[in-house]
Amino acid sequence: MDLALHSFHIPVMGTGFTADTPVRVAPFGISSVISLVDDLLLEHIREHYCKANSLQYEPIPRKAEDGRAKRITAYLDLVHDLVYSKLDSIRSQPFFEGTEKDRYFRLLPDTSSLKQAWNAMLAMPKGAERQIVEDELTARMDAGSIDVNIMVKLDRLNHDSKGHVLPEEFSDAKAALRGYANSKLNSCIVFSAGINQGLYNYMSQFRDFYRDSMGDIKKRIVIKVSDFRSAMIQGRFLARKGIEVHEFRIESGLNCGGHAFASNGALLASILKEVREKRTSLVEQFKPLVEKYYKSMGWDLAPLEKNREPLVTVQGGIGTHGEDLRMRDYFGMDRTGWASPFLLVPEATAVDAVTRDQLVRATEKDLYLSDASPLGVPFNNLRHSGSEEWHMRKAAAGNPGSPCPKGFLVSNKEFSDHDVCTASHFYQKRKLAEIESTEVSEDTKDTLRRKVLEKACICDHLGNSALINLGEARDGWTSPQAICPGPGIAWFNKVYTLDEMIDHIYGRRTSLVPSERPHMFVKEMEMTVDWLEKQIGQWDSTPEALKNFRDWAQNIEDGMAYCIEISREKPYPDENLASIVPGVAKERARLALLLEQIQKNSEELVKT
Repeated sequence: MDLALHSFHIPVMGTGFTADTPVRVAPFGISSVISLVDDLLLEHIREHYCKANSLQYEPIPRKAEDGRAKRITAYLDLVHDLVYSKLDSIRSQPFFEGTEKDRYFRLLPDTSSLKQAWNAMLAMPKGAERQIVEDELTARMDAGSIDVNIMVKLDRLNHDSKGHVLPEEFSDAKAALRGYANSKLNSCIVFSAGINQGLYNYMSQFRDFYRDSMGDIKKRIVIKVSDFRSAMIQGRFLARKGIEVHEFRIESGLNCGGHAFASNGALLASILKEVREKRTSLVEQFKPLVEKYYKSMGWDLAPLEKNREPLVTVQGGIGTHGEDLRMRDYFGMDRTGWASPFLLVPEATAVDAVTRDQLVRATEKDLYLSDASPLGVPFNNLRHSGSEEWHMRKAAAGNPGSPCPKGFLVSNKEFSDHDVCTASHFYQKRKLAEIESTEVSEDTKDTLRRKVLEKACICDHLGNSALINLGEARDGWTSPQAICPGPGIAWFNKVYTLDEMIDHIYGRRTSLVPSERPHMFVKEMEMTVDWLEKQIGQWDSTPEALKNFRDWAQNIEDGMAYCIEISREKPYPDENLASIVPGVAKERARLALLLEQIQKNSEELVKT
């Protein structure tokens, strides 16, 4: 059952851009997601908000016992208290035009039963009967969900003050999970970037992830997935632990912000079609496994008698009201996620003024899929960001890389017995020296150098923009700012109010993007063909890779054929379906050339 007041949510963005978004928007019923990657950043922001609200601040030192979990719990509890304090303040206001209470109801979607009841109340004459209705409406006001996100691949083992490896429950992901589990939040935790079986097993230690005597779950599970198969695999694994998935969150592999996890060429439209056709089987697959677990624990099965179909939502590249309707009305998605456009909404996200201005002026050429992430995963990036300029100046001065102040992305043992980050000064200095000693051409050396120097200190730099925005840091050399917008932000060209962006999403105003903006499906197919082209260019001469290229190309073709079918449908308002046919024609031509290259590679492989 979906109790959300709005038909969209604001997904996690970076480590800091949505760190305090619930404080900003949850009192108006809007749900959003906080990243739990950087507990040190959250501690800094907690200190800021405690001081700003005249609350006592007790610091939790970096080396405190179980400090990561404690910092996360303390921050989430503070956010909870700030949100509900603000909501109580709004509730106490009169139903007058221009108040925040009036704004709360105006922002709701027109289809909301709560908004319809509010509209009916406004038409009533003053008096006792209207007062009863006003009191009922006030009681129904609630905050948006204060959700959190764990990137499950980031599960570094930690050490105590003497350098000894701590037990697994103190790893980054498990400590973050514990920090959330111990918080007072009644909300959702989003797991992204794959499967972490150890983390999922650890979750079973916390009763809040299971139904209570009334059948309610205080802390609900959201799994970010790339397709239906991924949803089934992860859903079954969790169900065996008695854990129900509250929501499957589908995201475009490439047409998104942050890290991009390229799939096997399957386009979002094809993925949504399969989910639409098969989603009823989700309950059928999971319910018996959950029941078996509850019986094994001796728990009351009565709350399980009522089936709950997991919600299915989608995000990644949505940019118009019509595309939003395509997701919800045509594909039957329960909600949509709108991320990057909110980077241009100061009321919603923590972005410093310089970086926000860069986003306003950014064109499609300024937004690119980079190799900046030390994780080795493609990373959506902005050219000439503060972080990029900082790294370039450091390299030019002969001191490449970062001092690695936080170490969340350490993963390389090439020059050390312990993991280091490939964006660190330690690694880059040694790797560049190794390249210099290699007997290859100067052109090859230049290519290898660029690959080394492209890695950026994103785990630290992604948080600096939020600190600058809050007045806790200054931009420039000491706090370089990284940012990771999706490519669709190129079509938004100014700073917006929260009301303007929400009215855009709900189609209550003239569209904020020009009518010639290509459909989100067109952008995704372009990015997917780009990715295939890059992989072919890096072919390692193995037959397995060639087979993957062909499979990928076939999946792209199947997806484009389905997009052509969609293009024949009646467009929703502000939906540029007309851009799909020429978009497919262009990408099919490129794909044909790539298939020729694949065939040529195949023939050369046979000869050798």
